[in-house]
Amino acid sequence: MPASATLAALELRPLSARSLVLSLLLGSHPAQRPVRELVALVGELGVSETTLRVALSRLVAAGDLEREEGSYRLSPRLLERQRRQDAALTPQTHDDAGHWAMVVVTTQGRDPARRQELRRELSGQRLAELREGHWLRPDNLTLELSDQLRSETTRFRAVPDGDPGELLHRLWDLDAWRDRGHLLLDHFESDAEPLTRITVAAAIVRHLFADPILPAHLTPADWPAQALRAGYADYRARAYGQWMP
Repeated sequence: MPASATLAALELRPLSARSLVLSLLLGSHPAQRPVRELVALVGELGVSETTLRVALSRLVAAGDLEREEGSYRLSPRLLERQRRQDAALTPQTHDDAGHWAMVVVTTQGRDPARRQELRRELSGQRLAELREGHWLRPDNLTLELSDQLRSETTRFRAVPDGDPGELLHRLWDLDAWRDRGHLLLDHFESDAEPLTRITVAAAIVRHLFADPILPAHLTPADWPAQALRAGYADYRARAYGQWMP
């Protein structure tokens, strides 16, 4: 399938120079590379040195990158994003023992900005909102709530009545996540054009951020998360192993 057809089928646009730099550094450990290496690598993806240098300057101005002696590295804010990306790619789970984690918002009078921040943090912990202020998930992940969020909530361990699978479908659109995951995987495995491959790879990472990471006994049949992680890891090792160990 032509690259344009692949991206159209997935409703994606080719990564810009800015997005290419961030994708490469977010996948690199340490997240810092000399300019000459950036020039060489994005050059293989069809980006000119002039375009790259403009993108680097804008990334520094925006606070996304820091420059040091001819190298560029991720800013502290994006290092936190890298930590969350690593967690999405290699999740650490434990036995849920049939329990669910529940976080209930117990404070009132929060301004809209704080409410949005609270929802973003809870969603980032792969909790889903059952009703206003009541967030939960199977208790197979360690929740890392900020001190402020801990002061605004109360945590519980719970065992839901009824079918937990039905509850999962109320919390997440599992069918849509599964179908999108298979679509990404099918195109990722069939397209060899470098810019298209890295564009789809970045989309896979974004999709895995939304994986609820369910325990095995609650994971729906034909769930593509493991295949997506394995496919991305293989791609990273073969295509950009020198960058992303």
